[in-house]
Amino acid sequence: MAVLLALCAAVCCSALQTVGAKLYSNRYEGDQVLRIIPSSHVEIQLLKQLFQNITVDFWQPSSTSFIHMGSSVDVHVGRNSTGRLKAHLQQTHIHYKVLIPNLQKEMEKQAGNRSSRKRRSEFQYDYEVYHPLEEIQSWMFEMNRTHPHLVDMFSIGWSYEGRPLYVLKLGNRKRLHKKAMWIDCGVHAREWIGPAFCQWFVREAVNSYLRDSSMRRLMNQLNIYIMPVFNVDGYHYSWKTDRFWRKTRSKNAKYHCRGVDANRNWKVKWCDEGASLHPCDDTYCGPFPESEPEVKAVARFLRKHRKHVKAYISIHAYAQMLLYPYSYKYATIPNFDCVETAAQNAVSALYSAYGVRYRYGPASTTLYVSSGSSIDWAYKNGIPYAFAFELRDTGYYGFLLPEALIGPTCMETMRAVRAIASGLLKKCTS
Repeated sequence: MAVLLALCAAVCCSALQTVGAKLYSNRYEGDQVLRIIPSSHVEIQLLKQLFQNITVDFWQPSSTSFIHMGSSVDVHVGRNSTGRLKAHLQQTHIHYKVLIPNLQKEMEKQAGNRSSRKRRSEFQYDYEVYHPLEEIQSWMFEMNRTHPHLVDMFSIGWSYEGRPLYVLKLGNRKRLHKKAMWIDCGVHAREWIGPAFCQWFVREAVNSYLRDSSMRRLMNQLNIYIMPVFNVDGYHYSWKTDRFWRKTRSKNAKYHCRGVDANRNWKVKWCDEGASLHPCDDTYCGPFPESEPEVKAVARFLRKHRKHVKAYISIHAYAQMLLYPYSYKYATIPNFDCVETAAQNAVSALYSAYGVRYRYGPASTTLYVSSGSSIDWAYKNGIPYAFAFELRDTGYYGFLLPEALIGPTCMETMRAVRAIASGLLKKCTS
């Protein structure tokens, strides 16, 4: 443990110098996040035309193709474009409000809080701060070392940049041929609350095994596979270079733009509606299905264990939603009643913690239509319960969810995931 803590302290110091002192070379000074609220189809078309001339980073939804009536648009605007965008919105009478007036200052404030908290907790692993990739992987080794009867660590492959794709397997090893559940976090690099939750889940599961009979039952009767950081290259890049990076980091032969949206790269209705063929877009589907080694590795693992894996859960942010198939079409899944009941129970369990409300339903109607998603692929490949969580919040902080909210967010999500896991031990017939 002492070796790990010394390593963590060194890595923490290095990471904080990158994210604290330099803080992405001051690249976000003067940038703002706006919420734009179109009130008619005419205004939606005006917005789409406007975004052809002014470059923005879509926070929610992920591109212009998902803008529709009744929804707002959260965009990150560079300091050189902020004035022009606001002027056009005022001229066309499209309502907007400023969510974050200076992105650089908001990040500096959070980095300062992170630095002081790490100094206070340098002798223990803090689950209520965000951690860089190196720390998370060191933590995985330590969990495997200190809880060998409940935790097994292994790699399912390598990322584009050559990083190992580590997975933790939780469960009582004495029982064989159990049902299994898969949870992945960090598919989109900038959604830092995802990896934080995966770590929280592991900590809670192993620490409560002896004192919590319901958790002990889950761990005895289920194998739970946890992948804390799916998109390891992108997540590392979001700490070192660009806090709001979304995609993987694979290179494209024809364009300078890098990366693929790892949640548009799955072999199910690949690159249809809701995905882009252009490598520079944040929803780029890739040159072919499973082109990304990260996606291919997870797909290969799940295909190999398809007889036992009964639930697939992917943790994202932000929107406060619990989504299930289909994403790529407006249709009802065959086991709708069972899945809908599981979602309802999960959202109720989540609400019981702090009264936070989540919407739930098919991804296509609850959020938007998208193709090549992991939950559709999992469902099509025989996993009957496939869910995607969109964690806190609804846009006030967006991808910069403060560390003070990690604990509450993870506690309530833990209740929801446990509700889904408990449902796997019961028989449900549609």
